[in-house]
Amino acid sequence: MRHIMSPLDFSTDELEKLMDLANDIESNPDKYAHVCEGKRLATLFYEPSTRTRLSFEAAMMALGGKVLGFSDSTSCSATKGESVADTIRTVSCYAHIAAIRHPKEGAALVASMASKIPVMNAGDGGHQHPTQTLTDLLTIRSLKGRLNNLTIGLCGDLKFGRTVHSLIEALVRYTGIKFILISPEELRIPGYIRDDVLDKTKTPFEEVTRLEDALPQLDLLYMTRVQKERFFNEEDYVRMKDFYILDKEKMKLAGPDMLVMHPLPRVNEISVEVDSDPRAVYFKQVQYGMYVRMALIMTLLELEV
Repeated sequence: MRHIMSPLDFSTDELEKLMDLANDIESNPDKYAHVCEGKRLATLFYEPSTRTRLSFEAAMMALGGKVLGFSDSTSCSATKGESVADTIRTVSCYAHIAAIRHPKEGAALVASMASKIPVMNAGDGGHQHPTQTLTDLLTIRSLKGRLNNLTIGLCGDLKFGRTVHSLIEALVRYTGIKFILISPEELRIPGYIRDDVLDKTKTPFEEVTRLEDALPQLDLLYMTRVQKERFFNEEDYVRMKDFYILDKEKMKLAGPDMLVMHPLPRVNEISVEVDSDPRAVYFKQVQYGMYVRMALIMTLLELEV
């Protein structure tokens, strides 16, 4: 039995196979429409989510399976003091695979250690969000045709942004990757990412404050929102939340092939006027998220067509 807690749980060869499967699902959805008949996915969401939860549910239903679970911590036995380990032991009796999102780092790992079924980490605090990373990798590979030789700008909340941390860890395994890290001083990447990931792998990176300075150099811009739920006080959040706003004027500084990605939800860090720009692919990203989760469910359940 296998779980996914981190994007590093899959080798680059395994990732290629997973993405090949996801692309085949995209091209031939009818071929996979019944592969999960008789299977049940449990979605255990202790933290609010729209895209991730619905993406998992849509993925399972598109494979012919069924879904059960809860969408916030107030509607489960956590309100009575039940531990994550006990919840997953119970859910293991009802479902064949589970997706868990939790505000505490390491909660998904605790669940996987107690589980009798495969567990997929759907986000644990500010730590990891591996299925978003799989979505991002599939989006980049599908639209750019490669996962190497790219200059990638990561902009916004690089301190608390688990999507950014996971994406950096996944991409340093490919050759020719360079990061430009765009953030205010207070929201720079944490030391463990700088020291244990970027420096350790000798991946070139630079830290800048101005988005305008970075745009002409980029193959890909990955925007993130400043996450109110990760701040300890309202004053710091209000000061940071509008630090970066990508608009039509700034997009003129970017190359004709630069992709704009965002894990969503956005607040106001990307102006709606950018949505019509063909380089804006964040809603295509959502679609790729369903395909890659379909491929992941099949892989963890060891299902083939």
